[in-house]
Amino acid sequence: MVMEMEAAAPPMPLPGPDTSGDELFRMGLLYSTGQGGAPLDYVSAHMLFNLAAMRGSLEARIYRKEISQEMASEDVAEAQRAAREWLARA
Repeated sequence: MVMEMEAAAPPMPLPGPDTSGDELFRMGLLYSTGQGGAPLDYVSAHMLFNLAAMRGSLEARIYRKEISQEMASEDVAEAQRAAREWLARA
């Protein structure tokens, strides 16, 4: 499942099940800044930082905490659900 994006931006593919924590972290950075072809999407960024943290990225833990402070609690919950769904498919 690709996170909902703005209509003008084509959805970016989700990472594969063997994606490293560092790669997930870099993807989260793209979503958190809206760079590299990724739309600015804090929910997707949080999801990716969460997955990266689970795969050992210490930086992702820091960024996940920082971005969550900018998000509504409902959006954090959505990002956590998306991470669980990704893990279930991986």
